[in-house]
Amino acid sequence: MSRKVSKAVFPVAGMGTRFLPATKSIPKEIMTLVDQPLIQYAIDEARAAGIEEFIFVTSRGKSALEDYFDGAPILEAALEKKGKTKLLEALRKSDMDSGAIAYVRQREALGLGHAVWCARRLIGDEPFAVLLPDDVITGEVPCLQQMVEAYQETGGSMVAAMEVPQEKTSSYGVLDIAEDHGSIVGVKGMVEKPAAEDAPSNLAVIGRYILSPNVLENLNAKKVGAGGEIQLTDAIDQEIGGDGVYGYRFRGQRFDCGSKDGYLQATVAFGLQREELREEFTEFLRDYVQMRDAAE
Repeated sequence: MSRKVSKAVFPVAGMGTRFLPATKSIPKEIMTLVDQPLIQYAIDEARAAGIEEFIFVTSRGKSALEDYFDGAPILEAALEKKGKTKLLEALRKSDMDSGAIAYVRQREALGLGHAVWCARRLIGDEPFAVLLPDDVITGEVPCLQQMVEAYQETGGSMVAAMEVPQEKTSSYGVLDIAEDHGSIVGVKGMVEKPAAEDAPSNLAVIGRYILSPNVLENLNAKKVGAGGEIQLTDAIDQEIGGDGVYGYRFRGQRFDCGSKDGYLQATVAFGLQREELREEFTEFLRDYVQMRDAAE
């Protein structure tokens, strides 16, 4: 089987209830870090890894997400006429070639595994990536690009992984480690959201995957797992005795933008990364913290 990874699935059907009332009218994936929506960070990462076909698993109320990737000829013409070339370049990052992007509907919220299964006909019989836009990962080399390079050595299926505090393992899929080679970890088991005392390690699965098409066959069974949902982790776990499953300790920092705390932390971090904002923003943060401490 070819190890070229050219297709990626973006599960974006969730309702974003943690961010209500904002997500009553806009998809969570359109919420911005500084001036760029969460979904754009995921798209940029996928492009850097060589992804050519982008598959979005959506649901009712996501039309704004689809519109984001449409052309905007009137706006582009206005920016060009006014000589606003930097804004025009930023806008064109959201452009997608005809046929490069496809949408499928997840009619019922049955879990991440079910969302990926919904894209099965567009994936076909080849390895594919899955990116969860809630997980925004910064690094010198984008996370999925690191994984694609490592995947050329391992084959099988690969999940991004990072150490988390033991008491937080119940919020993640957790790896049972067979062999630890540093960045690449051989996996002998995966457990979805175990109790902290039952977790086989503190190495948690993060929202980046490179998967064998066999995982889609496993998902055909629609087996219900933790939380009463069809878990992607369970379908990947079935591959351990076959082509193998590997964890990859990525180099970079992950922000959980599916939570308010993580989203605010990412907003501060990305704001400080911007050269044109850094000095004034840093001064504001410093002054604000000092003023708050003085008031207490």
